[in-house]
Amino acid sequence: MKSPKTSGIQSILKLAAVLCLATGCATTKTAKRIYEFFPPAPDEPHLQFLTAFSSEQEFSGGSHRSFMAFVTNQREAVKEINKPYGAAAFGHKVYICDTGYGAVLVADMKTKRLSMVAAMGQGALKLPLNLAIDAAGSLYVADAERDQVVIFDKDENYVAAIGKVGEMKPRDVAVNQTNIYVADIKNHSVHVYDKATRNLLFDIPRGPDATNIAKKLFMPTNLALDNQGRLYAADTGASRIQVYDVDGNYLRSVGGVGDYTGQFARVKGVAVDRDGRLYAVDAMSQICQLFDEKGKILTFFGEPGVSGRIQNLPAKVAVDYDDVDYFSKYVAPGFKVEYLVIVINQLGGHKVSIFGFGNNTK
Repeated sequence: MKSPKTSGIQSILKLAAVLCLATGCATTKTAKRIYEFFPPAPDEPHLQFLTAFSSEQEFSGGSHRSFMAFVTNQREAVKEINKPYGAAAFGHKVYICDTGYGAVLVADMKTKRLSMVAAMGQGALKLPLNLAIDAAGSLYVADAERDQVVIFDKDENYVAAIGKVGEMKPRDVAVNQTNIYVADIKNHSVHVYDKATRNLLFDIPRGPDATNIAKKLFMPTNLALDNQGRLYAADTGASRIQVYDVDGNYLRSVGGVGDYTGQFARVKGVAVDRDGRLYAVDAMSQICQLFDEKGKILTFFGEPGVSGRIQNLPAKVAVDYDDVDYFSKYVAPGFKVEYLVIVINQLGGHKVSIFGFGNNTK
């Protein structure tokens, strides 16, 4: 005679089998993957959409509820990304400023887990918008409510803060071996600090450039540095990107107000790859545009409506050379990915979109 416990388990398994047959589990074939390239055929592809995630479950690859959760109608706890804005990649991790949580989230490529930087006490964050990471792994977080850039060491311990309440309104931060750059929309400038002492060195634009309509900054919101030390400042107020040399002298402008390729309506995040190619997202047109080193438009990608891969209020773009292997399973046969392009969307189902830059080897 079967025990009530054994009988109950068998009943659940029989029910599961019936449900599986009813929903086509036994006969469902693996869907053929559709690869999305930019620019689309017949042009030579240089970017492939790889994947996207908005939760720890999606990030880990578990896009569906477990079988037993389905049978017993239990909901699994999922760590969701709330309202991301800025992001940076370092040490096989993607650090994401989440304005909804008022915290920095960490997507760990190795463990496939999402965690949160434990910022407490003097280092407590309020409204982190953007961040940068130096070669030592230290975090520099631009907090719009604190009116400061908050600095943490590689172990996420609070180190110091730059700025005082009411002194500036930071929107982004960039860092290299010697300097810290802070985009300040209150003073229409980028402050340059000595990295070792955190003392102010100078402001960009410099001298007469600060009053020159073509060379000044109106609303600098996002920053990037190239490997030659040149600064790229996304001026959302002027719908353009201003480029300055290592000494803060104006070099050129990229873009301008308009709705054609090479122009912007509301330019936000910017990034530069090792070859000087410039990426810029536009929160209004909701695309990412790619320019060459001289500012000539090359292509654009991620536009709304492409097979449902909708960019929804994109705010940041970042380049990642270290984590291509973690997304290799999404790469189309014959396409060689050189590096990853990470696009952050504030809304929608693709909060973190991963693209691969490369070439077709066929």
